[in-house]
Amino acid sequence: MSLVVSAGGHSFCFQACKGFSIPKPKGYKLGPRAALVEARPRVNGSPVALQVLGGNRAEDLQAEARAMARAANASVYSPELLAKKYGSRPVQVVKRTLEILIALGSFALKLWLEQRNGTLNQNKRKRAAELRTIFTRLGPTFVKLGQGLSTRPDLCPPEYLEELARLQDSLPTFPDEEAFSCIETELGMPLDSIFSLISASPIAAASLGQVYKAQLKYSSQTVAVKVQRPGIEEVIGLDFYLVRGLGFFINKYVDIITSDVVALIDEFARRVYQELNYVQEGQNARKFKMLYADKEDILVPDIFWNYTSGQVLTMEWIDGVKLNEQAAIESQGLKVLDLVTTGIQCSLRQLLEYGYFHADPHPGNLLATPGGKLAFLDFGMMSETPEEARFAIIGHVVHMVNRDYEAMARDYYALDFLSADVDVSPIVPALRNFFDDALNYTVSELNFKTLVDGLGAVLYQYPFNVPAYYALILRSLTVLEGLALYADPNFKVLAASYPYFAKRLLTDPNPYLRDALIELLFKDGRFRWNRLENLLVQGRKDRDFSAKDALQPVLKLLLAPDGEELRTLVIKEAVRVTEAVALGTAIDTYNSVPSFMRTLMFNGNGSGALAMSTAEMESMMEFRAQVFRIWGLLRSSENFDPALLQPILQVLQQPEARSLGERVVGGITQRFAARLLQQVLRTPAVPTSSL
Repeated sequence: MSLVVSAGGHSFCFQACKGFSIPKPKGYKLGPRAALVEARPRVNGSPVALQVLGGNRAEDLQAEARAMARAANASVYSPELLAKKYGSRPVQVVKRTLEILIALGSFALKLWLEQRNGTLNQNKRKRAAELRTIFTRLGPTFVKLGQGLSTRPDLCPPEYLEELARLQDSLPTFPDEEAFSCIETELGMPLDSIFSLISASPIAAASLGQVYKAQLKYSSQTVAVKVQRPGIEEVIGLDFYLVRGLGFFINKYVDIITSDVVALIDEFARRVYQELNYVQEGQNARKFKMLYADKEDILVPDIFWNYTSGQVLTMEWIDGVKLNEQAAIESQGLKVLDLVTTGIQCSLRQLLEYGYFHADPHPGNLLATPGGKLAFLDFGMMSETPEEARFAIIGHVVHMVNRDYEAMARDYYALDFLSADVDVSPIVPALRNFFDDALNYTVSELNFKTLVDGLGAVLYQYPFNVPAYYALILRSLTVLEGLALYADPNFKVLAASYPYFAKRLLTDPNPYLRDALIELLFKDGRFRWNRLENLLVQGRKDRDFSAKDALQPVLKLLLAPDGEELRTLVIKEAVRVTEAVALGTAIDTYNSVPSFMRTLMFNGNGSGALAMSTAEMESMMEFRAQVFRIWGLLRSSENFDPALLQPILQVLQQPEARSLGERVVGGITQRFAARLLQQVLRTPAVPTSSL
């Protein structure tokens, strides 16, 4: 029997093997690339794992503390220690260097020769399989590189995508005896006292370890047990020592790359070393679940701390299909693009709300469950966005939409791209040249990868230092866009992201975002109603959008002591709105009157009661229609209720609000007086509308 299952961030084929037997769940149907569904055992109607975590929090914390104690000797990345260690081993260093150069150099030579001979295309499948073999032979560092490439159909031909995707399923295993010995040594217990059943051989081999399927003895719950590869730290340490040396060479001699390559390598290496500590991965999973699994369409596995250590991780078994397996997903009645959109929305929350995000979302780590949820797995590589940068990123998007390139250049200070002593004025023309061309497209037409590449070309020309967290953000979003391209070559991650940005701008009370909203809506002393309408249309697409949240913070900002400049602008717009509604209603009323009565009503003047050009009338009617559309968008929100206006009425009772109302009434009176004066003084020579 062969079943496709997923655990530890990887999907794989499970062959029924000696020493392990799992009963087939009720209702389960075998099929090609199907997923094994394991129902949680229940006690008194509740899942066991939830009872352990929620029912006795103190006990769970104690179990986690014991796991941390077992991982006390876990290694931490230190460039100095690596230099000291491998600097005294020249033979080992030269041997590994030659191994890498020969493997990749011979592959590159074959591609070059085939290109010259015109046989490159016909040998793609053969070369793709060869590259996968090379990456596998070179070890975990290159396996991770291949995993990243397997998600980019815009970078690699389909033959390479298919072969490199197999890196996530089919890595070489190490002896089971070593794995079982590691489990017993790490947990300090005999294997048969922990598990009632465990597969006699691994059912998956990940880049840093391999996975067994087991059944806990105390609860009979099915779990995935990930065991670290022996000697993995030695292999990775040597690779990073060599790659870091290459980074120094690039920093010194390759002028086109202005980022600190060594710093980026150190950041990546630090996170890989964190992946080697499975207790840290378990803590990452717990934090991720606490922050983001509140959404019903997100699933994160539970961690069993009593059976977890630095080199052994025991987690809840999660059933699912890899996100790039479109046919298998759709056979369950699910849509890949819906799941990718869920992933993008969750990623935006990770990046811009809490700043804690999954930095390795390749297809093996993102699974579609039969129930339509998106399961996140493998929490070894996580990163954080600094709080200041989170708001600066949103502000940067606003400045880009406004084509305010001076403000965009200044954003790079807050994003930590530039030191404070760097003059940004020479950067502005480069930004203008690139974005004026890119922004000729609508947001829905912009390709995130193209935008990133184009912006990267600008960054290379100036003394930018791209922070490590930003590089991981770009990687995370480009991976998600790459996954979506499997299902829809026209998918654009920016279009899917825009509702989230609109919602945050409309509802977030943070002062930085409130200023960004004002900057977006007001320009040259005029309110841009089309921008507000577009924000509402897009923001309502986000499930968390709230009309209440969109109204009250804006009013509070308007009536703040330092809001005089904004109040002046709002007064002008309030007068315009009132005039448009009143005169528009008058025009509608006038046009509904029969033509012979119009002449009688206005003493034989069939041209109408007001001197208003056709263009002016059409503009006013369109403005009124736009205001009504915006009000309709607010009223049609799912959570709209007239009671929402109560807090607004409370705000309007403040002295500043009463003064504002008086000024609006005064402005309206002056406007209508001016209209009346125009009517009295008008001459017959002035062409008029039908009113």
